[in-house]
Amino acid sequence: MISEKVVYERPVALSVNRTHYCPGCTHGTAHRLVAETIDELNIRERTILVASVGCSVFAYDYFDVDACEAPHGRAPAMATGIKRVSPDNIVFTYQGDGDLASIGIGEAIHAASRGENITIIFINNAVYGMTGGQMAPTSLIGQKTTSSPLGRDPKLSGTPLHIAELMAGLPGVAYSVRRSLHDARHVIQAKKAIRLAFEAQMQHLGFSLVELLSTCPTNWGVAPGEACDWVREEMIPVYPLGDFKVAEPLRARSQRGGQ
Repeated sequence: MISEKVVYERPVALSVNRTHYCPGCTHGTAHRLVAETIDELNIRERTILVASVGCSVFAYDYFDVDACEAPHGRAPAMATGIKRVSPDNIVFTYQGDGDLASIGIGEAIHAASRGENITIIFINNAVYGMTGGQMAPTSLIGQKTTSSPLGRDPKLSGTPLHIAELMAGLPGVAYSVRRSLHDARHVIQAKKAIRLAFEAQMQHLGFSLVELLSTCPTNWGVAPGEACDWVREEMIPVYPLGDFKVAEPLRARSQRGGQ
């Protein structure tokens, strides 16, 4: 008789709903990593998601945890309120580069500056995905989008915002790192970072953020495989992967996890 061992199954914290994401988009990968982490830490019953506006606007349908929808860009502010009145809950936001780095940059910076004990999962795909592929604060120099058809010009639009590095400079931040989702090895490393970000909150260390470089084949106008190549060849040289701030209680575990 052949015995069977389950090695891969749907996380309990991930709902059974079919997602609306485009083929090749790595939002789904990020969702799974977050859900696996919630299960492994056994915090599903006390976790609250604050969903953003953008491609991930329906995230509350995809996680089997308590959730609420924030106005565009206001997820860190809403998460702050929830955490302050329910300090025993684990509160996290899931935001894209338009929601966090553009309209919500004020809320994000001030939540970080105050050291709010919340966790942000930040998806950086260098473009506004939901609204038609316009230039985002994270779009690369020379990157062509529907609102920069000749390529992003730094003289007109400035240079890309490096959110993980920006947050790392604030004293209230306990953990700020950047990872990527373009291949299996980096997905494993992203999972470790997400877990450390939640552990930072559980240890009451302050604000934590994980920036994830993600693909957008539809708005980049490439096939899914080519999109992964573009992350590796074009995005990572601009957005280097690494740990930009790690609180001392997390440092040993972070070093064992690698990059």
